This record gives sequence, structure tokens and C-alpha cells, in this order.
Amino acid sequence: MSIRPNTEAFEREVLVAPSGFREYDARWLYPEQINLRGMQALGKGIGTMIREHGVRPDIIVGHDYRSYSAALKQALVIGLIESGCRVHDIGLALSPVAYFAQFELDCPAVAMVTASHNENGWTGVKIGAERPLTFGPDEMNELKDMVLGNTFKPHSGGSYRYVEDVKEAYIADLVKDGPLNRKLKVVTACGNGTAGMYAPQALRGIGCEVVELDCEPDYRFLKVNPNPEDMTMLHAMRERILETGADFGVAFDGDGDRCGVVDDMGEELFADKMGVMLARYLSKIHGSRRFVVDVKSTGLYMTDPVLRENNVETEYWKTGHSYIKRRVNEIDALAGFEKSGHFFFNEPIGRGYDDGLLSAITICRMMDDAVGEALSALRKELPQTWGSPTMSPYCPDECKYDVVERFRLIYEDRQAAGAKILNQSIREIVTVNGARIVLQDGTWGLVRASSNKPCLVVVVESPVSEIAMRGMFREIDDTLSTFPEVGEYDQKLGAAA
Repeated sequence: MSIRPNTEAFEREVLVAPSGFREYDARWLYPEQINLRGMQALGKGIGTMIREHGVRPDIIVGHDYRSYSAALKQALVIGLIESGCRVHDIGLALSPVAYFAQFELDCPAVAMVTASHNENGWTGVKIGAERPLTFGPDEMNELKDMVLGNTFKPHSGGSYRYVEDVKEAYIADLVKDGPLNRKLKVVTACGNGTAGMYAPQALRGIGCEVVELDCEPDYRFLKVNPNPEDMTMLHAMRERILETGADFGVAFDGDGDRCGVVDDMGEELFADKMGVMLARYLSKIHGSRRFVVDVKSTGLYMTDPVLRENNVETEYWKTGHSYIKRRVNEIDALAGFEKSGHFFFNEPIGRGYDDGLLSAITICRMMDDAVGEALSALRKELPQTWGSPTMSPYCPDECKYDVVERFRLIYEDRQAAGAKILNQSIREIVTVNGARIVLQDGTWGLVRASSNKPCLVVVVESPVSEIAMRGMFREIDDTLSTFPEVGEYDQKLGAAA
């Protein structure tokens, strides 16, 4: 019998699509790819893994603001209790609030029900059993095998409690360093997602004048999808900044672990460039320290004169919040920056996990330190590069990694043959995560497989000109267009002039 909504089988059988187990979290369309029985099975699998790995079975659970998230979380909780876990439910929350609660309530594990920035209809779970880290590919594959193979083990001793006041404790922790000396007017865009119940209060807590934009919770997401890489969300924030004369704006995704920034002149500051500014500021305050950035990020981390003067060491690493978070903690970096908007701060700033609100507050404190300067002035101090937003052409989950591998081989063959792109030789192909094609003049383009959606990820940048940047995109797009598996983009650059 087919397991589909509005059938007896959907109520009785377990539905868990294998494709939902991603590299570093889980994502499914609900109810097409997972049902409540499936979430219960997932909870049993997580609980069994926690015990088999020798982790104390105390686990934080929470859920984001979607119409179905609370029900899915309750099903997950039943499975966790069946496997002997002591569940500490913090209710409606952001992902960083769940991570904070791991420390605040001394719980080693976490299972946060959220689809993050995915559109309505998606659900998922971010899972960890070694704070502040979350599961990576090995753990996710182990969990997948256990859930699909029905090899989890029931255990006695499970319990449940609902924990009050975690929101208040989290915000108090964010503002503990006191108010700013400088009065900042900040547009705060939340896309009607969960962050709207946290971000305005936190920013006001450090003395900001907050201009709210779509901060009222509405799980229909009628205006924009809460995604700080979405140009529609950033453009709406730009209009409000210019209208109100705000110092800058910050945008948050659906579960509040990412932050996007638009400056006082309405220019989008993608997170990798924002990271260069923060690395300049933090390396000055804390002395020479190490940073980690993802392979989608600007080349300025290697060439920026201020970072070189401050003896900053930066390592490029795999894209993905679990990868960057793990690497930041492995090498004791001060911070990590991912182009998608995940910022990771270690002590003395944070606890090593990604937190969009802490990122916004750290940017505010950077501006407090830059007495009298506008954020646009700090942007203009950076060496100029021309970069694209992150673009995502559709590609099915079952073939996206193969497409990237074939793409890589095409350019390795071209490099070996001495082929030219934009009249430049291919200097190197970085393969730590996908294929980053770097030309002799520093222009580069990246193609990798998305870890959480059926699509590819395309990013291009040039230190030479916008024409070179757009030309690099045209080169990559022309090659991808030869793959029948690759479909439409979510957003797309125009052709080179």
C-alpha cells in the first residue's frame, strides 16, 4: 500500500524518505516525505545513537515557527523517550537558543526541529551529541542506516519536562557585555520567522533603536522567505534603511542561526566580506588569531593588507555549518565565517556555535568601536572585488554530486590542455568541496552540490572587474547548461557587458 497523506497507511506505517538524511542535518517535505510515525522512528534512532556512543541521555529539543513543527517535535519526543532519553523541551525557539540551552541546562545532546530557511512545506532536524558540535556525514549516515534498518533499541528511564524561561536567559546572555556607547538605528528583518520573537528584544537590550521589518510571526511567510541570502529579503531591507536613515540592517533566517547585512547606503554585504571586516576588528581587539572560512568565500582573507598586518591566519574549509563549526573548534580559531551567513565565535565572544543574533550584536560592537564611521565607510576600506550572491540551479538529489564530479573533470581536462578562460589560464582547481576554478588574475567560480536541497551552488568573484565576474559566471553557466539534469536558477546574473 502506498504511504501517502489521507490514507490508512499514512497513519499506521513509518514514512521516512532516505533522501532526507543530508550531510549535516535532516530535511524532508512534510507530509510527502515523512509522517509523524517517521519522526517518532527518527527520535528512537537519535536516542539509540546517543546511548551507543556513551553520551549521557539528556537532550534539548525545540521547534521553529511553522504550522506543523510542534506536532512533529512531539512525535520526535515520543521516540526519544522510548529510547530512554531525558527530554528537556524548550518549546518555540531558535537553533542557537537550543545550542545555548545545552550549556545553560548542562545537556550534551540536542535535536532542534527546524527547516531553517527552506520554504514552507519543509521540515528537518539539527542534531548534536557533543556540544557545541552538530552531526556531520558519518553520524548522519549512521543515523540513516539505523532508522531505515529499524535497528534502534528501546530503553527504560526516558522522561519529559518542559523548561520555562530559556528565552529570557538566552537574551540576557547576549546582552551581558552591556549597552553600546553609540546610538545605532538598525533595521531588523525576520521574514515573519522565529527570529522576530527574539532579535528586536536583543538589539534593544544593547541600546539600539530597532526598526522592525516583518518581525510579526506568520508561518505563511507571505512577503518573503526568511533567508538572508534571498535578494528579495535584502532588497526590502535596503528600502527600509534608505527610508528611515538607519545605520544598517540585519536579516535572519527561519531558525536564527544566520545573519545577513545591508549597510547604510543600501549595499548588500555578503557574509564573507562582512567576515573580513569582523576579522579586522577582532584580530585588533584580541591579537593575532586564526579564522576559518568556507570555500565559497572571498579571496580577500589571503590578500587583505590589514589582516596580513595583524598576522591573521585563515583556513578555507568545506561549506556547511557542521563542517565549519567543527573546524573552528578543532583548531581553536577565534571565529569562522560562512558565505551563507553562519558566523561562529569561540571564547571570549561565544561558545563555538552559529548564532545569527550574536553575529548581529558583534557587528554592532564593531560599529561601536569604529567611532563616527558608517558601515559603508568600513566596506569601502576593503580592497574592491566583484562577487555574486549564492545562486542555486535545480539539480535532483540523486545526481547532483555526480554532476559536480563531471563538471570538475571537464575543467581538469581543460587545465591540462592549457585552455584559456577570459583570456586567462586556469591557475588551480580547489576541490576541498566541489570545484573552485581559479584563474591567473584571481577571478574564480565555484560549483558544488547543496547539502540540504536538490540543487547546485554557484558563486563567482573577481578582483579585476564586474565584467570579469559576470564573464566567469557565463563560462560556468554555459558548461552547466550542457547537463540535462541542471534546471532553473533561484536567481541568476545577467550576461557580461
